[in-house]
Amino acid sequence: MMRLPRKQSINQRADFNRIRKTGQAKAGRFVIISTLEDPELSCLRTAFVTSKRAAKRAHDRNLLRRRFRALIQKHAPGFPVQNRFVITIARPNSANASFEELEADWLRLCKRLKMLS
Repeated sequence: MMRLPRKQSINQRADFNRIRKTGQAKAGRFVIISTLEDPELSCLRTAFVTSKRAAKRAHDRNLLRRRFRALIQKHAPGFPVQNRFVITIARPNSANASFEELEADWLRLCKRLKMLS
């Protein structure tokens, strides 16, 4: 699985804070998704948060990030609005979930946030 291009990453603390304060967020069983539309963006910008609370071992945190990246690569082209920020945060116990369970939870939250039709 390839890396996401650098221009599609959120790497400024100010952007994180703005998304958390003014954006929308929904929590599911395995993930929390925060999103904010921004007309100035040229493309989708994403970030993944996998803390030690979500998975104790670095191996499991890396696996979660690979799974989140796969979800973005698979489903983001179907978003009707591409100029938005999306932060995916792993919840405790998400490392024990299968890819299918993570995908179902992630898609359900995307629909609740009106990112998917």
